[in-house]
Amino acid sequence: MLSKSQARLFFLIGTVGFSLLFLFLTVDTMRQVPKQTNQDQITEAVKRGKRIWEHNYCMGCHTIFGEGAYYAPELTKVIDRRGEAWIRVFLKDPQAMYPGQRKMTNYDFSEGQIDDLIAYFDWIGKVDLNGFPPKPVKRLVQAASSNSGSSFATTTVDQPAIYGQLCTACHSLQGSGGNVGPALDGVGNRFDEEYLGKWLKDPQAVIAGTAMPKLPLSDSDISALTAFLSGLK
Repeated sequence: MLSKSQARLFFLIGTVGFSLLFLFLTVDTMRQVPKQTNQDQITEAVKRGKRIWEHNYCMGCHTIFGEGAYYAPELTKVIDRRGEAWIRVFLKDPQAMYPGQRKMTNYDFSEGQIDDLIAYFDWIGKVDLNGFPPKPVKRLVQAASSNSGSSFATTTVDQPAIYGQLCTACHSLQGSGGNVGPALDGVGNRFDEEYLGKWLKDPQAVIAGTAMPKLPLSDSDISALTAFLSGLK
């Protein structure tokens, strides 16, 4: 059993020691903050995106860095999870990707505002949060090989990245993907390459009133998607 003097010494040594440890950890954490937060990558676009986020009270439905409401999806890693192309379409018109299934308000963002929000999300996603949130599962559908036992063979053309970013939100392939639009298994048997190219360029010009929106696809995106889809037979 400790005497009064020993107990006092033990208390003083413990208090000083843990205080010094706390100060060291605090200084070390502050020293790492600029690197972990990518402070040098906070551009004017990132700042404008943050102001748009705050002005529209997006945290009333969404969370970033684990803070906010849980009514709508967590957005810390949304760039990794969805990709820039999908986010751009969704912010332009939330109903376009999921007709009748989304409750998000259309804020009528301009192209510049969408660029700023994407810059903000991109910066957020690169902040080092020591493993939080868990690494998202990218919504990419891997095309099955012709010997997979499926009733549909597939093309030897590689699946374009844009397919996983946009097409899988509404369409399924080999049972994986969305169910808003028709499944794409065997689509190459139903439509030729010329038709698919016209459809991807402007769906409304092919079938007026169709639910599929006109997507922001470049000519190279359309060529890559056409080659991939036309080979799904």
